Amino acid sequence: MDFFLVSLVFLFALGIVLSLFFLFPKNKPGETLPPGRTGLPVIGESIEFLATGWKGHPEKFIFDRMTKYSSNVFKTSLLGEKAAVFCGASGNKFLFSNENKLVEAWWPASVDKIFPSSNGSSKEEAIKMRKMLPNFFKPEALKQYVGVMDHITQRHFASGWENNNEVVVFPLTKRYTFWLACRLFVSVEDPNHVDKFADPFDSLASGLISVPIDLPGTPFNRAIKASNFIRKELHAIIKQRKIDLADGKASPTQDILSHMLLTSDEDGKFMAELDIADKILGLLIGGHDTASSACTFIVKYLAELPEIYEGVYKGKSSILPYLYPFNQFSFIYAY
Repeated sequence: MDFFLVSLVFLFALGIVLSLFFLFPKNKPGETLPPGRTGLPVIGESIEFLATGWKGHPEKFIFDRMTKYSSNVFKTSLLGEKAAVFCGASGNKFLFSNENKLVEAWWPASVDKIFPSSNGSSKEEAIKMRKMLPNFFKPEALKQYVGVMDHITQRHFASGWENNNEVVVFPLTKRYTFWLACRLFVSVEDPNHVDKFADPFDSLASGLISVPIDLPGTPFNRAIKASNFIRKELHAIIKQRKIDLADGKASPTQDILSHMLLTSDEDGKFMAELDIADKILGLLIGGHDTASSACTFIVKYLAELPEIYEGVYKGKSSILPYLYPFNQFSFIYAY
């Protein structure tokens, strides 16, 4: 009995010591870290970070710590990874002017589960993409897509905006940017085909920044399943495109997919089909919320600042054959 009690006390004390070790880890010799805390083991401060986003004020997580530590740089732990957060214009300038010098592009290890790359880490694959895409985004290459973008835009307004007295802007702009990306990246233009990707894509986008717990029903688990589904669909599109290119039914310059299939790396090697599916999926995610948020804010400010709207209208009316009359709508900015 005494031995049992001693064992319980020992285990209890060991648990406290380990908890303190994880909660208050010591810095390595010579290591200087910014103020802050890493929170609970593994989870870190992820729950608080996500909770502020769910409540509609994601910036609160940042501002609270800037105030608490009186610093534009603080340490934390998010999504299973320790991190330093740089705030303000000076922080952004430091990061963007020192890329691949003092800092480098990085993703949490959990992202590799959602975007599995057969040839290496997500960081290595990002470097490959940066080398491949500049030729595709040259001004002379982009000119051919202006007509395509205009066509998709007109169809989008006709189906989602016209004949409505009130519209919820953000979901519409998300659908618009996703539709446009599907057309420019893989030449998928049929709205029904685009809608087939929409729900899995939303699950993927929602689970990408979530607590990386891969259990049934969790956002992270749903994101992995959605990623696998979309990659499978993209793989089928890629296989068909290779056949169409060989038969002359597809153009080498019609979209990013053709560009990837026909462009080799420095060693003369071409990307595997599954690798291309990963890259296309990454591009769809990378340009989704950023572009749709920008479009939403443009509409928001045009609606709230009529003098700016009038200036834009007058400036563009001379070159555009038709302008959609935003002032006929009431706008709701839903996030």
